[in-house]
Amino acid sequence: MRPTRATTLLTAGLVTLLGVPAGAAAAAETPVSLYVNNQDGSNCSDAGAGTQAVPYCTVSAAAKAVAPGQTVRIKPGKAYTEAVTITRSGEPGKPISFVSDVQGDQTPALLSSGKGPVVISGASHVVLRNLHFGTGIRINGSHGVEVDRVQTRRTPAAASVRIGEGSTDVRLTRSLFAGVRIDGGARNTVLGRNEISGATVPAVAAVDAPGTVVTNNTVYGSCAASLSVTGGTTGAALFNNVIWTAGGAAECTAAADPRNAVLVSQSATQGIRADYNLVVGNKNTADPVPYSWSGTTYKDLASFRAATGQGAHDILTPTSDDVHLGEGSPVIDSADATAPGVPPTDFEGLPALDDPHTPNSGKNGGYLDRGAYEVHDEMTATWMTVDQPWAPVGTEVGFQAVSDSRWPTTMSYRVDFGDGSAPVDTPQGDGLNGAAKHVYGTPGDYVVKVTAVSVSGRTATTQKTVKATPAGPGTATFTAKQVLPPAGDTQEHVPPLTYEFDASASVTTWPVENMEVDFGEGWSSNHGATTVARRTYEKPGEYKVKVKLVDTKGGTATATQTVRVDYAPSGYVAVTPYRLQDTRGWGGGALKGGEPTVVGMPLDLKTGNSTAAGMAAVVLNVTLTDASQDTHLTVSPNREDRPTTSNVNVRKGGTSSNTVTVPVNDIGWVWMRLNSGQAHMIVDLVGYYRPNAGEKFSPVTPARLSDTRTSGGALGSGATRTVKVAGVGGIPADAKAVALNLTGTGATTDTHVIAYPDPANRPTTSNLNPEPGKDKSNQAIVPVGPDGTITLYNNAGSTHLVVDAVGFYGKAGKTLFTPVPAKRLADTRTTGKVAPGATTTVAGLPAGAVGAVLNVTATDTTGPGFLTVHGFGTPRTDASSLNTLPGLTVPNHVTTPVGDGKVSVFNSWGGSNHVIADLLGYFTQG
Repeated sequence: MRPTRATTLLTAGLVTLLGVPAGAAAAAETPVSLYVNNQDGSNCSDAGAGTQAVPYCTVSAAAKAVAPGQTVRIKPGKAYTEAVTITRSGEPGKPISFVSDVQGDQTPALLSSGKGPVVISGASHVVLRNLHFGTGIRINGSHGVEVDRVQTRRTPAAASVRIGEGSTDVRLTRSLFAGVRIDGGARNTVLGRNEISGATVPAVAAVDAPGTVVTNNTVYGSCAASLSVTGGTTGAALFNNVIWTAGGAAECTAAADPRNAVLVSQSATQGIRADYNLVVGNKNTADPVPYSWSGTTYKDLASFRAATGQGAHDILTPTSDDVHLGEGSPVIDSADATAPGVPPTDFEGLPALDDPHTPNSGKNGGYLDRGAYEVHDEMTATWMTVDQPWAPVGTEVGFQAVSDSRWPTTMSYRVDFGDGSAPVDTPQGDGLNGAAKHVYGTPGDYVVKVTAVSVSGRTATTQKTVKATPAGPGTATFTAKQVLPPAGDTQEHVPPLTYEFDASASVTTWPVENMEVDFGEGWSSNHGATTVARRTYEKPGEYKVKVKLVDTKGGTATATQTVRVDYAPSGYVAVTPYRLQDTRGWGGGALKGGEPTVVGMPLDLKTGNSTAAGMAAVVLNVTLTDASQDTHLTVSPNREDRPTTSNVNVRKGGTSSNTVTVPVNDIGWVWMRLNSGQAHMIVDLVGYYRPNAGEKFSPVTPARLSDTRTSGGALGSGATRTVKVAGVGGIPADAKAVALNLTGTGATTDTHVIAYPDPANRPTTSNLNPEPGKDKSNQAIVPVGPDGTITLYNNAGSTHLVVDAVGFYGKAGKTLFTPVPAKRLADTRTTGKVAPGATTTVAGLPAGAVGAVLNVTATDTTGPGFLTVHGFGTPRTDASSLNTLPGLTVPNHVTTPVGDGKVSVFNSWGGSNHVIADLLGYFTQG
């Protein structure tokens, strides 16, 4: 199996080990480094001095300027498409070096792409490190050249690296080469820990190159010999290599090409030594011949050894099945560590490692591996267990650490207890893990860090928090916060009035075994070892919450506090109105007095970037018709509610509608309760309020936007009328929805009116039910349509319509809405009627309220007229909030500004009225 080459060659230096002293210092006047950077924006110039601020643009310019002891740092990125020739020399102890100026795992710089090989000619003491070469390297007539951690690309029918013309003492280490040829009288060349591939030429060819050393390489041959030593290459050394022979590849055209693993000509046998090599057989080659020595081929080790005296410790495998970098491979711990030219570290920068699972079969019991790579433990992660992660001070705490190392017995662990004490080093040895113990003397939370250290020096860390608690009884504390639905398009339904109780800041002597919470509403629960509990309340209010913690030793700690539960301030999401329920045609029939009826909300409804999941309150248009007697309807979030308020009042045989804003229960339901008799009910969804969603609201001074009595005339049967509602009357042009008071007057027959945004898509819902002889009002919240308009539709007969704006929702909105269960604020039946032309004040609105949603009812009216609701202390306008008629009880949904926590209700000059005001919710600055 061919080992995979590391994607990034390690940057740990071998400067000193390879003959380039790491601490070599240049003369004071000579900079240590020259810089090359051809990347866009680098400010480079070949006419400069190669500083970091103004680097050279080309490697060639730096090569012409570099002095002994200097390093040329080449920035990777764009390839350097230039012909590079290095002729300048360093000095002993002061080489000239060319390296990639890389950061982290950045790919090294690519030189000479498409422009011929990089040439080192007549130079000495030159280092090439951590570079890529597009068309190879040529070293001619040079001395003391080091090539380390580089990569060359394959070139057709030629080796990518060629050393010749009498070059001496050239070292090629820890690199990836596409063929190496040493010729022309080159002497004492060393190849160590490289991965070298051949194609139509030998992977390594030494021709007339005395003293060539090929040690600890992984070599791949194809069409030619893998290692070829010919000509006058006397005194060569071939040790510890892993040699693969492919044979039969598609590019192999000459059948006579020798495909031996090792080929040594007769002229090169003088003084040659070859041992501890591993030749990998190829089962796809019909007649493999691993050795050709002095003109004779040898198919097996016995005959080769007998004839040549070489290869006493060579290994020949029939196939590649068992040759790999894992346990059981013959490459492990089987090489000659005393062989010439053995580099101190392998291809990846690792030292020789003793595999504890493999007997040492190397020379003199050594444990060096064959080939370019050292097999190591591959440790990447570590884990820790703590026997007492939560305990009082003075308790002995035990720590155990393990890792994913393949060699666990060689592992050691450093344990930092996090309290400032000295870390402890603990070897694993033959045990199941590394172990340490510690006693904490001061209460606190301590982060314990374990660092696993492998025999190769690899490290991995993990950490855990240990709690040391005070000795003695514990103390409990908890926080209460409201849980809100997340922003955006999410299906997560977080019911309104959901609160979370967190006791994690409590201090108990031992870990919490159980958390018992009494939520203050006659219900409690146990939550096991967790210290966080949630509860969805049915109603707002103040609740006495008690948390009791029981630890694993039976100790207890208790905390009690009063928690205020309220609905959360919310934005408004307008929807295209649609019908939720109509008892005239759906199952269930008419409502019966005293029997609650549920209406569920569509929690999966998506509008824009919001979903209805998590809604706090809903806005409905509720209509009662065909009542068997005078009655009224109340709407509330819970079945058990018995509110004293009312939302819709209807006469026997009549039809009446009203807008209703009401909180929903935990599953998005609301309950309808008819007071007495029977009546059919129609429910239309208008919109909803949701925390972290929707638009903010701003009230405006009531402004009349349309009155058909003075402009346009009455709407006939089936007629529509477009009304401008945005960009007028204090409503900004970009408003998303408007709150309007609709009044029908002068109706010629019973009818219904629809207010909607898109004139091309009229819904089947209704907003107002005019009747002959009656002025009727209803508030509507309508999405804004094209060009800032809405459309009004009259179903039958003719009727005049009056449209008054009371507020808007949109980007310019300033307030958020907090719903409340309907709460009665005022009832003049207990304080006296409001006389014609008089004003009554409604107090008791929440502190900070700047607007309110009320259900205002007029009853016991003595003459036709109207009521106008406005902020206390603000001027009254001519707009009406509801119209009154003798003998009728008339409710209306009213949105109004608030002044000093109060609103004013003005009674027109038509007659005296009793006025009832119920709070449905309020607006605060958001």
